[in-house]
Amino acid sequence: MLTITQALYDRIVAHAREDHPDEACGVVAGPVGAGRPERFIPMLNAARSPTFYEFDSQDLLKLYREMDDRDEEPVVIYHSHTATEAYPSRTDISYANEPGAHYVLVSTADTDGAGDFQFRSFRIVEGEVTEEQVEVVEAY
Repeated sequence: MLTITQALYDRIVAHAREDHPDEACGVVAGPVGAGRPERFIPMLNAARSPTFYEFDSQDLLKLYREMDDRDEEPVVIYHSHTATEAYPSRTDISYANEPGAHYVLVSTADTDGAGDFQFRSFRIVEGEVTEEQVEVVEAY
């Protein structure tokens, strides 16, 4: 299960809406081994595409060095889908290389009649996708 604060949840959704119609992407880092998302890090979608996201390789290298210096790891890796449901695509699955991370997808399209976005979390390990419950809390 992903436990995330309301403030982080709101920031991820806001980033997805701001970057629409392009896909948004980013990371929420947390202390190594804690499994607790704390530091919101919006990233630039280098692809600038409504159907694909890509972290800039230089930005990603800088981020991993910074997380290493701060004894952090990527707890949440998020991106948005602008025209489809919040479920990992084949491309998303093939790029998922952090087995300990929660992969959050936000859809900015009303694909289920429940409103203009969905917020879902998945574990993706060796190509296998497992949806997990999301618990939104005020604080940890």
